[in-house]
Amino acid sequence: MANQNKGTALVTGSSSGIGAIYADRLARRGYDLILVARDKAKLDTLAAKLAKATGRKVEVLPADLNAKADLRRVEERLKTDPSITALINNAGIGSAGPLLTSDVDQMDAMIQLNVVALTRLALAAAPAFVARKNGLIINIASIVALDTDVLNGTYSGTKAYVVNFTQALHKEFKDSGVRVQAVLPGATATNFWDIAGVPVAHLPQGIVMQADEMVDASLVGLDIGELITIPSLPDVKEWENYDAARKALTPKLSRAQAADRYKKKSAA
Repeated sequence: MANQNKGTALVTGSSSGIGAIYADRLARRGYDLILVARDKAKLDTLAAKLAKATGRKVEVLPADLNAKADLRRVEERLKTDPSITALINNAGIGSAGPLLTSDVDQMDAMIQLNVVALTRLALAAAPAFVARKNGLIINIASIVALDTDVLNGTYSGTKAYVVNFTQALHKEFKDSGVRVQAVLPGATATNFWDIAGVPVAHLPQGIVMQADEMVDASLVGLDIGELITIPSLPDVKEWENYDAARKALTPKLSRAQAADRYKKKSAA
């Protein structure tokens, strides 16, 4: 499929791991690439490898998305480059430590990257995509968006935001020709775990998916039209039931009177 021309995919956090695999798979699907990450040397090496293997045009755009000037530069590229038809919001960091002993500056940096940068990039790309009635935004979330009992609560909160934000985009993009997808990986064999403070070798191997399998499954989810893709979940009905229960709460969440359980009982 690499001889097709699907435009250009901009992939953040693409120097290694999940981002690098997305870059490879999208190139093989017919996309040219713009690779975004901090490490220019790694980007250059990957770009040369992908260009040789796929024949696609591969550009590197070194940027630290937690640096305002760099983030704005990537935003501007998304706003002004008409060749860009896909954004893969993959860049992110995590933590496995408890909240009370976490470095608040590190948590702030996590929020800036996982939430603020992701939001700004998506909203930089979206208007042009909608105007052209063509575009794809894939936001990488995590299963901790649904399970607050594991890893760090701030990290979990950032990924819950990614899910909610993607669902909101989907609603606004109705009939626009723009596709969105949130991907919720479970434990995946990347250097994420070293950075988070829990080496992947210390995890039960029965819960760890290889990164290439995760990305390939997620792209199948995209192909079959999923908004929310959970590569490890065996039965999609379980997610559908969960989401349906959430939606069933909606008409009951804002009412003119407090629920009976909150009303003072008269003294006996």
